[in-house]
Amino acid sequence: TGCSKSPGTDPLSQNLYEQFFEQNILNHDYRVRFASDNGVDLTAQYSSYTFRLLTSTAFNGPVTVSNGVASYTGSWVCNDDYSKLVLTLPSSPAEFVFLTREWKFTKKDLSVMELAPWGTTEPKVLQMERL
Repeated sequence: TGCSKSPGTDPLSQNLYEQFFEQNILNHDYRVRFASDNGVDLTAQYSSYTFRLLTSTAFNGPVTVSNGVASYTGSWVCNDDYSKLVLTLPSSPAEFVFLTREWKFTKKDLSVMELAPWGTTEPKVLQMERL
């Protein structure tokens, strides 16, 4: 899951993707609006957590997760067109295992990120809402 720019990538499009991601996704607090694993609603497991993707570079950085009592640190990585988001979180608490995977964006707007597993048709859904 490299994050180098592909040869031939249109610099203008690349710049717009990067600007959108930096301005609307990074350094903002999110909460899980909906999480489903094979039709099982997992949303309640995440109700107390706040997530924040921080910047190291335009394509990766740390992710912090807090529930007001404890804080956890993981990492995020994306590809050059910002269609793929790889989340890596600690395996404890157990609910982080579902989140730790390669996700593809199915929707990105100013208030909601909708994600599905990358490279598979597994019926998993993750929706994160900006606070």
